[in-house]
Amino acid sequence: MFRGENGDDVDLPTQIQERLDALGVLAADVEERFVRGSGPGGQKINKTSSTVCVKHRPTGVEVRCQRERSQAANRETAWTALCEKLEERLRAAEKTTSAGRSEGETFDPEAQHAAESNFSGREATPRRGKGGASWNGQ
Repeated sequence: MFRGENGDDVDLPTQIQERLDALGVLAADVEERFVRGSGPGGQKINKTSSTVCVKHRPTGVEVRCQRERSQAANRETAWTALCEKLEERLRAAEKTTSAGRSEGETFDPEAQHAAESNFSGREATPRRGKGGASWNGQ
């Protein structure tokens, strides 16, 4: 069992639970929300909360899934995608730290997260305005 944000037990498939345990993900660090969908699908999509958002707070990794009309199917897909993203991040962090680490140094995931969160993720693209050319993000 995985204990969710509001203290309720969240029943996850065994495979997903094992992956979360292997990653060391704590229940208190994951936020799960159910929101209304949007886009094609008509009244069923627009009136039910079948879209699932899962966010790992320490890393800021968020997954939103609306593939199916079923909340349960979207929930499992979202948790699986969250595991994949966290595993990918871990592999990338291990690769960069093992390549750049000298003997005696240790990996600090908080420092890695702080370094990654300083970049806004937006690309600098020229934008024309009243004052001539400017760059977004400034």
